[in-house]
Amino acid sequence: MHSINRRRLFLAAAAASAAPWAFAQDSYPSRPIQLIHGFGAGGNADQVARLVAQKLQDRLKQPVVVDIKSGAGGVIASSYVAKASPDGYNIVMLTGAHTVSAALRKTLPYDPIKDFAFISRVSAFPFVVAVRAEHPAKTLAQLLDMAKKEPGKVTFSSVGVGSTQHMVGELLGSAGNVELLHIPYRGGGAPVQAVIAGDVDILVDTLTVAATHIKSGRLRALGITSAAAWPSLPGVVPVSATLANFEVLSWLGLAAPAGTPASVVQLLNQQLRLVLQEEGAIKMLQDAGSGPAPNSPEQMRDMIQTDIGRWREVIVKAGIKTE
Repeated sequence: MHSINRRRLFLAAAAASAAPWAFAQDSYPSRPIQLIHGFGAGGNADQVARLVAQKLQDRLKQPVVVDIKSGAGGVIASSYVAKASPDGYNIVMLTGAHTVSAALRKTLPYDPIKDFAFISRVSAFPFVVAVRAEHPAKTLAQLLDMAKKEPGKVTFSSVGVGSTQHMVGELLGSAGNVELLHIPYRGGGAPVQAVIAGDVDILVDTLTVAATHIKSGRLRALGITSAAAWPSLPGVVPVSATLANFEVLSWLGLAAPAGTPASVVQLLNQQLRLVLQEEGAIKMLQDAGSGPAPNSPEQMRDMIQTDIGRWREVIVKAGIKTE
């Protein structure tokens, strides 16, 4: 009898100690959530983060506040969230730069896979390969032929060494078996203006940056890095029409600190999927040259692992010095 009573007391104590944690999960969220990103105000990551924050706030009935912790290609923001309490109240908007940093840097203040509970990809977008309107190359094949005849003479711009644009340019040269010369800039409108001015041959950048200049006729698009034609530029052929199986999509996605309860991750995933079905959200993403692309936490994790491996191969083949 005494052993039965002791067992009942033990079970009751265990249930009591577990109850606050269970209640905390059941009542999530019960206070404001911080959505952190590491890039400039007004940029693509910032615009999408603010869209997602507002829409999630409407659904979760708690404030979702965007907090910018810029610097080091998103590493500062990612490090902050990786070390935050795993309770779902600090989440990060990752970009494709997360995988480039992991491939390029020998050390990071976090593990790019193990230190995060991935929630879902938010959006995906291709890059466009373009030249100035007066450039002699009318097609990507012609451009690659020029590069083969004069190795290292055909140049491409990017927003900086180690940027995703840099990696895409290197991958283009590798896939085309040509040597392209990288000319890095410090971001902003400098790369596109350099190409329009004729200082650099090739622009490798997002549609957010390039589409206006393509539509105005100042740039000639030679290819899009999506597997098929992109809706906002339907007349531009995929790079894969010239270089078989060439496809690069960058992305934005949400993650929380590792150890965040699965119930919280699933709730955020489900609510984000509903947000990305809303007509207003779809239009905003499309206007920025991207599109909604939600996936499961497991799929996002696998995508990031694959991207890191891919960029490591590009870095080794291009002889880029790792930091």
